[in-house]
Amino acid sequence: MKFILLVHHDETAFEKMSEKTKKGLLAESIGLCHQLDAKGEYVHASPVHPAETAAIVRVREGRPIVTDGPFIETREQMAGYFLIEAKDRDEAVAIAGRVPGARIGTVEVRQVREITGLP
Repeated sequence: MKFILLVHHDETAFEKMSEKTKKGLLAESIGLCHQLDAKGEYVHASPVHPAETAAIVRVREGRPIVTDGPFIETREQMAGYFLIEAKDRDEAVAIAGRVPGARIGTVEVRQVREITGLP
């Protein structure tokens, strides 16, 4: 089963961290990717650009409405994701607990729906 681990944290607090700390978190995340890959659990992972670069798109009455930046009013913004293979939710949650971002924010674990039969 595929699971997406959505990493959220407070961008303002993250930016106040030392470069050494930020680079350490990135190195840990890359290390986790290598560990997961060795066990056949890694699919993809990536940090994302800051929320200020985001666009929110809604379609109402057939017309797209685009809002710049994050729309959700929260202190935590999506910082990145891991797409993994896990035997079940418990294993995915255990992997999420190893994501460095969980120490400075949260990691949401969601099973990915497999869509089959498309041309």
